Amino acid sequence: VQLQASGGGSVQTGGSLRLSCTTPGPTYSSYAMAWFRQAPGKDREFVAGMRWADINARYADSVKGRFAVSKDKAKNTFYLQMNSLRPEDTAVYYCAQRYGAPVYSARDYASWGQGTQVTVSS
Repeated sequence: VQLQASGGGSVQTGGSLRLSCTTPGPTYSSYAMAWFRQAPGKDREFVAGMRWADINARYADSVKGRFAVSKDKAKNTFYLQMNSLRPEDTAVYYCAQRYGAPVYSARDYASWGQGTQVTVSS
Protein backbone atom coordinates (compact mmCIF):
# COMPACT_ATOMS: atom_id res chain seq x y z
CA VAL A 1 0.00 0.00 0.00
CA GLN A 2 1.47 3.36 -1.02
CA LEU A 3 0.68 6.17 1.34
CA GLN A 4 0.69 9.82 0.26
CA ALA A 5 2.39 12.29 2.60
CA SER A 6 2.32 16.04 2.19
CA GLY A 7 2.58 19.31 4.08
CA GLY A 8 6.28 19.75 4.66
CA GLY A 9 8.05 23.05 4.26
CA SER A 10 10.44 25.55 5.79
CA VAL A 11 9.67 27.52 8.93
CA GLN A 12 11.55 29.44 11.57
CA THR A 13 12.03 28.28 15.12
CA GLY A 14 8.74 28.38 16.97
CA GLY A 15 6.68 27.97 13.84
CA SER A 16 4.08 25.34 13.00
CA LEU A 17 3.36 22.90 10.21
CA ARG A 18 0.76 20.24 9.63
CA LEU A 19 1.58 17.08 7.76
CA SER A 20 -1.03 14.90 6.11
CA CYS A 21 -0.94 11.27 5.11
CA THR A 22 -3.64 9.68 3.00
CA THR A 23 -4.20 5.99 2.53
CA PRO A 24 -5.49 4.81 -0.85
CA GLY A 25 -8.08 2.47 0.62
CA PRO A 26 -10.46 2.26 3.55
CA THR A 27 -9.11 2.48 7.06
CA TYR A 28 -9.37 -0.51 9.34
CA SER A 29 -9.61 -0.30 13.10
CA SER A 30 -6.88 -2.88 13.64
CA TYR A 31 -4.33 -0.85 11.74
CA ALA A 32 -2.05 1.81 13.14
CA MET A 33 -0.66 4.90 11.48
CA ALA A 34 2.59 6.47 12.52
CA TRP A 35 4.98 9.26 11.69
CA PHE A 36 8.71 8.76 11.53
CA ARG A 37 11.49 11.14 10.66
CA GLN A 38 15.01 10.82 9.41
CA ALA A 39 17.67 13.49 9.62
CA PRO A 40 20.83 13.30 7.47
CA GLY A 41 23.21 10.68 8.82
CA LYS A 42 20.74 9.41 11.40
CA ASP A 43 18.44 6.45 11.70
CA ARG A 44 14.75 6.74 11.03
CA GLU A 45 13.05 7.44 14.34
CA PHE A 46 9.50 7.14 15.61
CA VAL A 47 7.71 10.43 16.15
CA ALA A 48 4.08 9.59 16.90
CA GLY A 49 1.43 7.01 16.15
CA MET A 50 -2.02 5.74 16.90
CA ARG A 51 -4.50 3.13 15.79
CA TRP A 52 -7.43 4.18 13.65
CA ALA A 53 -9.72 2.84 16.37
CA ASP A 54 -8.03 4.60 19.29
CA ILE A 55 -8.19 8.03 20.85
CA ASN A 56 -4.82 8.00 22.57
CA ALA A 57 -1.56 8.29 20.69
CA ARG A 58 2.06 7.48 21.40
CA TYR A 59 4.73 10.13 21.10
CA ALA A 60 8.48 10.25 21.20
CA ASP A 61 9.71 12.10 24.26
CA SER A 62 11.34 14.71 22.07
CA VAL A 63 7.99 15.86 20.64
CA LYS A 64 5.60 15.41 23.56
CA GLY A 65 3.64 18.56 24.23
CA ARG A 66 4.56 20.05 20.84
CA PHE A 67 3.26 17.58 18.27
CA ALA A 68 -0.18 16.03 18.01
CA VAL A 69 -1.66 13.38 15.76
CA SER A 70 -5.22 13.30 14.56
CA LYS A 71 -7.24 11.48 11.95
CA ASP A 72 -10.15 11.88 9.61
CA LYS A 73 -11.47 8.45 8.81
CA ALA A 74 -13.93 9.78 6.26
CA LYS A 75 -10.97 11.12 4.28
CA ASN A 76 -8.64 8.21 5.06
CA THR A 77 -6.21 10.84 6.28
CA PHE A 78 -3.85 10.98 9.22
CA TYR A 79 -2.29 14.23 10.43
CA LEU A 80 0.69 15.43 12.40
CA GLN A 81 0.33 18.92 13.83
CA MET A 82 3.76 20.25 14.72
CA ASN A 83 4.02 23.31 16.94
CA SER A 84 6.94 25.09 18.58
CA LEU A 85 9.26 23.68 15.96
CA ARG A 86 12.98 23.58 16.65
CA PRO A 87 15.99 23.24 14.36
CA GLU A 88 16.48 19.69 15.65
CA ASP A 89 13.09 18.79 14.18
CA THR A 90 14.56 19.23 10.71
CA ALA A 91 14.24 15.93 8.86
CA VAL A 92 12.36 14.07 6.17
CA TYR A 93 9.09 12.96 7.69
CA TYR A 94 7.47 9.69 6.66
CA CYS A 95 4.09 8.23 7.41
CA ALA A 96 3.68 4.50 7.81
CA GLN A 97 1.02 1.92 8.44
CA ARG A 98 1.03 -1.47 10.13
CA TYR A 99 -1.37 -4.06 11.45
CA GLY A 100 -1.66 -3.79 15.21
CA ALA A 101 -0.58 -1.14 17.68
CA PRO A 102 1.87 1.63 16.79
CA VAL A 103 5.39 0.51 17.66
CA TYR A 104 8.70 2.31 17.65
CA SER A 105 10.62 0.20 15.17
CA ALA A 106 10.42 1.26 11.53
CA ARG A 107 11.07 -2.32 10.46
CA ASP A 108 7.66 -3.34 11.78
CA TYR A 109 5.78 -1.16 9.30
CA ALA A 110 4.78 -2.61 5.95
CA SER A 111 3.54 0.48 4.13
CA TRP A 112 5.22 3.83 3.74
CA GLY A 113 4.69 7.22 2.23
CA GLN A 114 7.28 8.94 0.08
CA GLY A 115 8.53 11.39 2.72
CA THR A 116 8.15 15.13 3.05
CA GLN A 117 10.92 17.55 4.03
CA VAL A 118 10.58 19.71 7.12
CA THR A 119 13.23 22.38 7.66
CA VAL A 120 13.36 24.57 10.74
CA SER A 121 15.76 27.48 10.73
CA SER A 122 17.05 29.30 13.78
